[in-house]
Amino acid sequence: MTIRHTRRVFLSAATMMAAALAATACGSPQDTASGGGDAAPVKVGLVYSQSGPLASYGKQYIEGFKAGLDFATKGTGKVGDRKIELSEADDAGDPAKAVSAAKDLIGKGTKIIAGSTSSGVALQVAPIAAQNKVLFISGPAATDGVTGANKYTFRSGRQSWQDVVTAKSFIGDAAGKKVVVFAQDGAFGDANEAAVKAVIGGAGATVSSVRAPASATEFTPFASQIKAAKPDLLFVAWAGTTAGAMWQTLDQQGVLAATTVVTGLDIRASWPTFGAAGSKISFLSHYFDGASDTEAAKAAKAKIPGGTLDLFHPDGFAAAQMVVRAVQEGGDDVAKMVTALEGWEFEGVKGTMKIRAEDHALLQPMYQAKLTGSGTAFTATAQKTLTGDESAPPVAQMKG
Repeated sequence: MTIRHTRRVFLSAATMMAAALAATACGSPQDTASGGGDAAPVKVGLVYSQSGPLASYGKQYIEGFKAGLDFATKGTGKVGDRKIELSEADDAGDPAKAVSAAKDLIGKGTKIIAGSTSSGVALQVAPIAAQNKVLFISGPAATDGVTGANKYTFRSGRQSWQDVVTAKSFIGDAAGKKVVVFAQDGAFGDANEAAVKAVIGGAGATVSSVRAPASATEFTPFASQIKAAKPDLLFVAWAGTTAGAMWQTLDQQGVLAATTVVTGLDIRASWPTFGAAGSKISFLSHYFDGASDTEAAKAAKAKIPGGTLDLFHPDGFAAAQMVVRAVQEGGDDVAKMVTALEGWEFEGVKGTMKIRAEDHALLQPMYQAKLTGSGTAFTATAQKTLTGDESAPPVAQMKG
């Protein structure tokens, strides 16, 4: 585990003059909270995957966060007269490392922790936040369990329920429809099957599954089972290096032509995995470059290396916006930070985002997408955008 400290301070003469005039006129929440003058910096701890299996997600998250901080502070890196001081810790996707890093940061006076690329990490850090009464803003971790975990825990990304609701939108009214989940054996497959049964099955569809061993390399028998079931919707949840062979087999065996096939659109680097099947699949999407044209999206593109947004850039960007909001309204008082975020509606990279007060779910747009292209050159386009209300999960009971 490594922790590095960086201070993001971007001051111009115009910004300093504007800040001085504003302070003379009416002050700011931070003037009251900190007593004015050369106030102590606001310590923010970012615990995320710099290494490990989700390092590519973590990279997008931190790029998005820094772009969002620049946007939310208008290039100053400050809230009022207080610098935002970032401490970054690598959890490598390991919950034990994440908990250790969070405790270390909290011990050094950090009252805001953000990050959590992995769902397993998020579920372990959330209780630490409640025990120590610090603000925790989870990142790309999609587990539904983060929503309603406790009053100190929020999220800056989507959750699994929103993914599956987006999949459901491809078949409209689910009543009487047949849905098959094709997934690998194991926890990942179990979670996806359970989510489809809860969301789409709960809306009246009959849900069954075809499961394959994680070690499987021959997929023709599974394709045959799927075709025999004649589903109205095939929901595919797959991870790992066999994905290319799996999609090729489903295409060759006519599955993609026989029914609506839906899966999640991962980061851009994974798109070539779909091969020729890519244009025949319906994708549910959290985000891809071009899915929105908001001011925040434009600002993010201007700051992200390469100028192309990807799946988890919006999560980092929104986290920074939430941090700035919390400090603006709460100063060093975590209870006031929590109150400031509950019910807050803001414009993020994706568009209108709203933090539901009852359970801290983040209501946000979700997308139906299609891929066009071949080889390594694919382009994603939005077919439909679901509003935050249309993709909203049911209200969860706050656990603490």
